Order: sequence, then C-alpha cells, then structure tokens
Amino acid sequence: MKTAVKIFMLLLFLSLCNQAHAVCNVTATSVNFGTYDVFVATPDDSTGTITIVCDRNTNPVRTSIGPSPNSGGFNPRQMRRTPGAVRLNYNLFTNTARTTIWGDGTAGTSTLSSNARRNRPVTLTVYGRIPAEQDVRIGSYSETLTVTITY
Repeated sequence: MKTAVKIFMLLLFLSLCNQAHAVCNVTATSVNFGTYDVFVATPDDSTGTITIVCDRNTNPVRTSIGPSPNSGGFNPRQMRRTPGAVRLNYNLFTNTARTTIWGDGTAGTSTLSSNARRNRPVTLTVYGRIPAEQDVRIGSYSETLTVTITY
C-alpha cells in the first residue's frame, strides 16, 4: 500500500512538472492599413491577428504588445515614413470599438488572457486605427512591435 501511494505521488509530481514546461509558438499577421488619405474625415481602421499554439493545455496565456519604438509609448504609437523621420499616429486595440489600447498592462493599457488547449490554435484579433486628417507626407509608413505571451 505504501508503494502505491509513493508511485501516485511521483506520477502527480511528474504531471505537474510537465504542465509547467509547455512550449508555445506565436505568429502574427500585420495590421495593414492600405493607403491613408489625409483628406478623409473618418479614421482608417484595419485588423490583424495573433495566433498562439501550445503543446499542452496552458491556462491562462496572457498576450501583450509592446510600446512603439518610434514614440516610446503606447498612446499614440507612431509609424515612421521610410525614408525619413515623418511619423504617423496610430494605435492597436483589444476590442472592435477600439476603446481599449492593447499594451502591456501599464500606462492605461490592457492585455488579453486566453486559455490555450493542446495543439488548438488560439487566434486573437488586433484592431488597428489611424486617426483621421493627419497632415503627413506621401510614402510608406511602418513599425515593428514585440508581442509577448506569458504563461
């Protein structure tokens, strides 16, 4: 009887250790705003995705998006014109109404938490918005951000 209890405890311990060492992969599709028209009086909205796949059930998985390297913060984020230093304000949000800024949980931003099931992709929508009527030069604007998952 004592041997069975010890084996059960050992199996329980191994099971808990395996859960702590999940491997998760993250992929993202860009938020592509297309052509921005400085004369349009409505914001330019677009979406992208973040997809998370873990090899074990992992609950919860917290997803954050880092600050803008160009603005140094979250509100606003800024894309930079290439070549040059002209910047275009924009932001990323967790909701369709585009009222909750997606960040790292600091400076008034929020993160998203989700439950990852073994080998089942979790796809999160990133809601992007460029405010209307910004006086910027014609050109290509971009920025690269860091997505971090914590589990």
